[in-house]
Formats: sequence, C-alpha cells, structure tokens
Amino acid sequence: MADTKREIERKYEATPDTPMPDLTKVAGVARVVGKGTAELDAVYYDTDDLRLAAASVTLRRRTGGTDAGWHLKLPVSPGVRDEIAAPLSDAVPADLAGLVRAYARNEPLHPVVRLLSSRDVHHLVDADGTLLAELSRDAVVAERFHGGKATAQWDEIEVELADRGDPVFLDAVDKRLRKAGVRAAAAPSKLARALTETGAGPVGPPESSGSRTAGDHVLAYVREQTDAIIAYDPGVRRDLPDAVYQMRVATRRLRSALRTYRKVLDRDVTQPVIDELKWLAGELGVARDQEVLAERLHGMVDAVPVTLLLGPVAARLRHWSVAGADAARRTAVAALDSDRYLALLDSLDALRADPPLLKAASGAPVAVLAKAVLKEYDRLATRTDRALSLPAGEERDHAMHDARKAAKRARYAAEVARPALGKAAKRFGKRMKAVQQVLGDHQDSVVAREALRELAIKAHAAGESAFVWDLLYGREDARAGAREAELPAVWAEASAPEIRAALDG
Repeated sequence: MADTKREIERKYEATPDTPMPDLTKVAGVARVVGKGTAELDAVYYDTDDLRLAAASVTLRRRTGGTDAGWHLKLPVSPGVRDEIAAPLSDAVPADLAGLVRAYARNEPLHPVVRLLSSRDVHHLVDADGTLLAELSRDAVVAERFHGGKATAQWDEIEVELADRGDPVFLDAVDKRLRKAGVRAAAAPSKLARALTETGAGPVGPPESSGSRTAGDHVLAYVREQTDAIIAYDPGVRRDLPDAVYQMRVATRRLRSALRTYRKVLDRDVTQPVIDELKWLAGELGVARDQEVLAERLHGMVDAVPVTLLLGPVAARLRHWSVAGADAARRTAVAALDSDRYLALLDSLDALRADPPLLKAASGAPVAVLAKAVLKEYDRLATRTDRALSLPAGEERDHAMHDARKAAKRARYAAEVARPALGKAAKRFGKRMKAVQQVLGDHQDSVVAREALRELAIKAHAAGESAFVWDLLYGREDARAGAREAELPAVWAEASAPEIRAALDG
C-alpha cells in the first residue's frame, strides 16, 4: 500500500454567501492562512448496483491539488475514515481493488460519478505555525454516469484535522461555526450527496423496522455479524492489529447463532453456510492462534531472569515467531482471495434477502430465545461436569477444550437474546464469559506447552541448551493446573440456580 492515513473531518452546508466566522477565536488558533484555490477533478468508481456506496466506501481517481492519485476511503466511525492512496494510473490499482473485493465481489468497477470542485483552502495554525486543521470551501458540480446522466451542484465547508491532531479541536471549531449559523451537512460524503441529488436513490440497505419477533432478533444479529465480517476484510488484507481476531470472532458468532437458533432459521438451509463459516474461521485461526501464542511465549521469555537465559533463546523465538506469522498471514489472505470465500459472502447475502424462517420465528422473543439459550447452557453443564470428573491428563485437556467451545456458544446465544431478555441475558453472558476465560487460558497453556516442547527439541538438535524451554514448559504446566483448580468455583457461580431461573422467568 503506497500511503495510508486516518482522516478525521466535519462537513457543513454552505452557499457562496455563507459568512465565515473569525476562527482565531477558537482556542489554539493563532492565524488562518489562505493557501489559494485548487481545481479538483474526481471520478468515483463503483459497481452497477453501487455496492461500495451502500457500505459508505469510496474509491476515486482524482487530479488537481496536492494529492492527485487514487484514493480509497474506508469507514471507521462517523466522521472518521482510513484513506489509502495509490499513484495515478488509468485502471483501478490492484491493491485497492483487492481491498474492496468483499464489497464488489466479482462485479467490475467503473465510473459512476464525476465531481468537479473549486476548493478554497485555509490552514488553521497555532502560534508556532503548526497546522491544526485544514478548512476548505468547495463549490461542487456533480455529474452522474450511473443510470443515465444527471447533474447537481452545491457548496460545502470541510474541516479536516491535521495528522496526529486532537479530535477535541474539531469540537471547538464546530461550536464556533454553529454559533455563526453554519449547519452540519446531512450527507456523510460528497459521493453520497451526489448520488442523492442526481436521483440515484438510496444506496444503503433499508432501515430495520425494529425487533418484534424472535426471528427479528436473530436476523438482526445475522446482519450485524455479516457486516462485521465484510468490514474487517480490508483490515486483514492490510495486516492491521486485531483485524484477524475481530473477523474471526464475527465468523464464529454468526456460525454459533445459526446453530443455536435452529428453531428460528431452518438448519437444512443454513447448514452449508455453517460449514463454510467453520472453514473461514479455521483459515483465519491459523493467523490468530499464531499471534496469541507468540505474544504469550515472548512474555514468558521476557520474564526469565537474564542469568537463566542459557543459549540463543530470544533469537530462536524471534525466528519462530516471524516464520509462523508470515505463513499464517499468507493462509488468511489466500482464503480471502479465494472464490470459496466470495461464494460464502454471496450465500450470506441470499440468507439475509430470503431468510428460511420457521414457525418459531414468529413467536414471542422472550420465550423462544430463552429456550435456545438454556439449551446451550445445558450443553455447557454436561461438558463441564464431564471435564471436572476426569483426572488430570490429555483426556481432561480435550474435555476442557470442548467445554470452552460450549461456553463460548452459550455466551453468543445470550448476545442474540440480550435485546429481548435484557439484564438477565447480560448477567448470564458475563457468567459464561468468566467460564470461557478460565477454560480458554487452560487451552492456551496446552497449546503453549506443545510449542515449547517443539522449540526444546529444535534447540537440542542444534546443540543449544534446552533449559529455558524446559523451565517454561514447567511453568505452563503449573498454570494449566491452576486453571483446572479454579474451574469448580467459577462454574459453581455460573451454574447457580438463580442464573437459570432468571432466564426461565
């Protein structure tokens, strides 16, 4: 990726006659420096059905100004976007096309709107001349190519925070502008306004009418997790921190919901989707598991006194981490580049468009959802009781891992039900999370011990001391034992009669 920056800005309605208040009255602003007028020519690309615009994603080729080139803007939160730039070229750069693949799928990207902007730029600077924000007044002419030709024109004001600036500064500017009668823009972007004012119609999904039935609640959760999978796709490709984890969690949440609420959504229809979600979670899991394990092992090695670090321990661990991370990332990106992944996304679209609702979907949400949550709770109870009945060893390790998966599924079931069941589902979810954390740390110890064993073997084969790896193995073994000893008390609290009674009630 050529260049990436976080864009934080505010947009306002304007006319050619809109007066600009004295912004040196804003705390920190010493001067407002005119930077001249730039003529910008931007062509926005999208699919025929405007899939990027529907997701508040913009892809443009712009000439003029100081940052001519291709720009992809991905939403982060209201008023905040990540902008990825690439040099000018005739065709959409392959890197940028890859980042929007989850939105566009196999549909071609072509010009849909052209925006000509005459931009009058001013810099808000402090007493040292440091840039605080850039204010621009734009006179915009829009021409729509999509669905015939139509034009529109308007004026607007943008205030963009300088790199590494404090977003609170924009609040102060906003207060000053509003006091002068300047109103916030209704459209989130120039493209959105252009499409609306040239008659393209709404490009986003229809607003939900609210959750009334059990089916409404389950479908709302399905939509939320599907959107999350797609939203985190570009972050995985960009190797952003936590992106793989968040995408994998959304995949697991969605899979769990489809399995749990089989009385609401026909399992015969959703099973193929469930299977593909399991595949995707597995492909992402290679990267996530490597990330978690590497962080754990590095923390353990850092805690070893220097006097006990015999041999090239840090170097061996660093080489293991880098090699594993590189292989894991290739696995994750290869999955996202596959036709199988796009087919899964298409299946999720079809599921949302025509959900296979069963009779229970029309039922009262409290009764239907609570029953499903309690069924997952009973599954967890069976698995936990079995794990606690076994002696320490490999069989118990497997049983605790099975219980962990059940705890996670029960927790996700409660997430779906929380809007309907309220505090009862919230309390239940917290108890399930506590059980999941104990079991999860135990499983992480099991995995870490296996990795430490392999590192010890490689160190020994290379003629190095395996002392540190043996030491850490023993510590992980003790840590796993501590989690096993902790589980009965945590489970007793999570399985207290009032927990079930609250959901039954």
